[in-house]
Amino acid sequence: MNSLRTSLFSTTVLAATLIGADSGRSGPEHAQEQLQRMQVAAGLEAKLFALEPMVVNPADMDVDAQGRVWVTEGANYRSSFQKWGVLRPDGDRIQILEDTDGDGTADKAKTFYQDPSINTALGICVLGNRVIVSASPYIFALTDTDGDDVADKRELLFSTNPKSADHDHAAHAFVFGPDGKLYFNFGNAGGFLRRPPAELKQIALHGKLDPELLAKGELVKDIRGLEITDHGKPFRQGIAFRCDPDGSKVEVLGHNFRNNYELAVDSFGTVWQSDNDDDGNQGVRINYVMEGGNFGYTDQVTGAAWGQKRTNLEDEVPKRHWHLNDPGVVPNLLQTGAGSPTGIAVYEGELLPSVFQGQVIHCDAGPRVVRAYPVTVNGAGYSATVTNILSSADDWFRPSDVCVGPDGSLYVADWNDAGVGGHYMADQKLETMTGRVYRVAPAGHKASKPTLDLATAKGAIAGLGSPNNATRYLAWTTLAAKLNQPDVQRELQEIWNNGDARNRARVLPLLARIPGSGSKYIAAGLKNSDPRIRIAALRIAREQSADIVALAKPLSQDPSPAVRREIALALRDSRSPEAPALWATLARQHDGQDRWYLEALGIGADGQWDAFLAAWRTSVGDQWKSPAGRDIVWRSRAKATPDLLVQIINDPSVTEKGRPRYLRAFDFLQGPEKDAALLQLATAATK
Repeated sequence: MNSLRTSLFSTTVLAATLIGADSGRSGPEHAQEQLQRMQVAAGLEAKLFALEPMVVNPADMDVDAQGRVWVTEGANYRSSFQKWGVLRPDGDRIQILEDTDGDGTADKAKTFYQDPSINTALGICVLGNRVIVSASPYIFALTDTDGDDVADKRELLFSTNPKSADHDHAAHAFVFGPDGKLYFNFGNAGGFLRRPPAELKQIALHGKLDPELLAKGELVKDIRGLEITDHGKPFRQGIAFRCDPDGSKVEVLGHNFRNNYELAVDSFGTVWQSDNDDDGNQGVRINYVMEGGNFGYTDQVTGAAWGQKRTNLEDEVPKRHWHLNDPGVVPNLLQTGAGSPTGIAVYEGELLPSVFQGQVIHCDAGPRVVRAYPVTVNGAGYSATVTNILSSADDWFRPSDVCVGPDGSLYVADWNDAGVGGHYMADQKLETMTGRVYRVAPAGHKASKPTLDLATAKGAIAGLGSPNNATRYLAWTTLAAKLNQPDVQRELQEIWNNGDARNRARVLPLLARIPGSGSKYIAAGLKNSDPRIRIAALRIAREQSADIVALAKPLSQDPSPAVRREIALALRDSRSPEAPALWATLARQHDGQDRWYLEALGIGADGQWDAFLAAWRTSVGDQWKSPAGRDIVWRSRAKATPDLLVQIINDPSVTEKGRPRYLRAFDFLQGPEKDAALLQLATAATK
């Protein structure tokens, strides 16, 4: 849970403190009463899937390919900080909840794992018989080797800062992506990622790990050789990641978040997440995670907090909170006010109404709502609206996570407490503790468990089209292991030729892995009429270390700014002598209005600003002084930048109100060129 000290939170916590936890709130009768007070989107209904004592304080959730709901519990939430201490001495549980008779209600519960090392685990990802659990400072892989739905093997994948133990702002859930990789994040308490030392390669199934041994683990370096810490070299605060399923090849997708709770990845490889503000500042945000981006929670250079005075300060606190006036900060998709954002998913099924299909669905436990954010393409980025799916005026409804079942139903976990996070919970007795899981589907829809046939290529392809992520994982890995088989290639090709855009995007990474055929399918993807497929193909090409410059040249004037954005991002890793000219071609198409496009140009030029800016200036001549050109100079970090900024600031057409923007840009530069330019400005000011 995130901290939430808005007036809403203070009121509910005060009430709970005065009256104590209401033991009359537990049990089926009250659960049904609470359900009746739910507001559900038109055409949908919410039904109670599970409740206490089957599950209490559900912190995070996943749904497996059989439609079973896996839940991490938080009976011992923040127990190391609380006066009431540990409520469940044996530790918190991971529960498997199952509807065995098809009536839409769980009638069977089994404990997959229980141990104090997973108290209030804030992430669970079911990958076949392997389950990744995020319970800072640990990230475990738990395996059921004999098929009895009980973990019998525990491995340590990563560890985070020991101070992140029992902390809300630490490691969150892993999710399987369409490229066969895992995506995850940690908030601003995570600190760093370490790999386990040799002494911890084999660990017991239960029990704490020695902190001194954890400290001997090697700091993880990303694929660019940068140590993953939050110390500003270069990463700050919360960080979003991607890695191979075994934990290798870690990439940093974005950084400088506060408490980025979870990632969600759509079939085209676009990554979304929410982030919580410092409490009470009306600044909760939803992000498209532009790869390589700085997201502005603290000053990128100094690490200063957002509330400190700076040049060109934003007018509104919610925007000031994220340094949105600074060059080098990726804009937000949405800012949703006060709240306590939690679980997030992309709905890629067809069961729910069309307004929700293909959209991000998100829980905010503060205002007690599950929302969708229907997006439209807006230049190189996106704009979005808000459509509620499930909400309640009941102070105890606290949605903590949302997942999609194999039949397209939504499952919503409800922490069910008068407070949410902030190191507090109102219900401080295990015997009265509550927790709910709801199933949301069209009115009258009967729950079902689609058959998954992984023995045939056609069956595995059908699984790849599932709205359920755990099903897609099983299908993807099955197909990836059989890419040399003609029937698998034939079925993949059939979807590529005749499937809808999302399913074509799902098969493209597999087609591109067929030995000897990868370049053919990447080229076909780059020529596709759908810009989302062209973007997916560019991402696959990067992952396979293809010659991006050669592949991207024909797309350098693509009608889609989003495609050109993706080319710019790809140039960050290119050292081709032709890269500066390609970047200049992209930069000439900046319209001076699209901040997403500008930031993509900036990320792509990182580490090569001198060559890239010089190529652009040569290509545009005096047009660098246009509004769009000034934008690029403002964002640039080249040795030539300070002198160009001086020329802009001294230009009579630049208003007094507009000058602070360019003055602020000096704070992101260094070197003698900056010193000389500032001296020039100071000298001119004294005349």
